[in-house]
Parts: sequence; structure tokens; C-alpha cells
Amino acid sequence: MLVEAGTTRILIDAGFGPRETARRLERLGIATSQVDSVLVTHEHSDHLGGAFACARRFGWSILMTHGTLAASRDDGGEVPVTLIDSHAPFAIGDISAQPFPVPHDAREPVQFVLTDGRQRLGVLTDAGHVTPHMVAMLEGCNALVLECNHDARMLAQGSYPPALKRRVGGLWGHLDNSAAASLLAKVKSSNLRHVVAAHLSAENNSSELARTALAAALDCETDWIGIATQDAGFSWRDL
Repeated sequence: MLVEAGTTRILIDAGFGPRETARRLERLGIATSQVDSVLVTHEHSDHLGGAFACARRFGWSILMTHGTLAASRDDGGEVPVTLIDSHAPFAIGDISAQPFPVPHDAREPVQFVLTDGRQRLGVLTDAGHVTPHMVAMLEGCNALVLECNHDARMLAQGSYPPALKRRVGGLWGHLDNSAAASLLAKVKSSNLRHVVAAHLSAENNSSELARTALAAALDCETDWIGIATQDAGFSWRDL
């Protein structure tokens, strides 16, 4: 996910290698040289897998928690890695970031609220359940990118092995549509201009189910809810 404010552009996570990352940035009209840094949420390969290779190729810096770096298979080497505290805000150029811890089966996972001083973007892509701290952090955001990983019934009836079903649906796995909707209902929504459902499972969810759940929480039309697809992501949103 690419975030831009002023002259600053940052990626949140980088699971793809340099070639695919460059291709996806090009679709948004952005060259790799125009990206400043990567904020990494946790060490799972779909979030960290391409970060170090991209940083080496394109000259990016990387920011992550100590736990994420310790759990990584790559110590960064010559790549500039800045360690962040899971509760302490920091700035990258024109973007200020507030990380916050989440319950997920990783070493020291975080998610982020980003701001340019006027608008607030909340990003929550991997969490096993909703905590009061998560709700407090995401209140007052102007836009939310919110995990809707699976539909509980589809997961239960699907082809995943039992152990994987327990992991995905457990307290340290991923939010289902219902849990994401409950979080959205608790977050004060008077300032919300965009909501995008993200991290949808190709096998255990559908865009229609995710949209329906989130739209019910906001009492809005289903087509107002955006969807981040695995192939195309989603287009630019202005705050």
C-alpha cells in the first residue's frame, strides 16, 4: 500500500519482489525512485518478503519493530533499518506515523495511523481480534483500510486443513467480516470519507460479503465500501 503526502511517499509492507513491486507502482504512475521508505507491520512473508530486496535495489529505507527484525530471515545488511517502538510516534518527511500493537501470531506486530497533520488514515490489515486500544487508535480517522479476511462460515466449510482453520479464525489470526464490522461500528465515523476492505481471502471470502458486513455497520450503501483486490489493489483515494 502506497501513501503520499506532500513530497513524501511510503509503502506499508512489501511482500512482492523488486520486479513486481515496480510494476505495481508503475500502475499508479510512481517510479521506484519516488518512494522514500517501507513501513513493515510484521515478519510474515506476504508483508516482509520483498522489503529487503526492494530496499537494496531501489535505495529505500526500512522501518520496523525490534521483534519484526529479530524474526526476519534477513538482518538487513547494508540496508538502513530504523527500529520503531510499537507505541511511539515518528515522522518520515511530510507523514507522521503512530504505530499500535495488534494481536497476531507474529513477534511484535503493529499497524499504523498516518497523518499529514490534517487528515488521518488508519491501516489495519492483520489482527486476530478487536481490542479496545485498536478502537481508540482508529477513532477519528478520515479513511480506513480494514482487514476483512474471511467469512466465518466459508472458512469452517472450506478446504483448509483443521490446523490452518484454527489459526486463521483464532484470536491471533485474522479478522472475519463480522469482527471487522464490529470494529467499524465502534469507531466514531463522522469524519470517514473512505473505507476499504483489505486482505480478503480468495477462498474463504467474497467482495459482496465483506461489503455487506461493513456497509451494515455504517448504515451506508454497499457500493460505498471499497475493496482491495489481490491482483489490482485499489486506486488512489484523496483525503
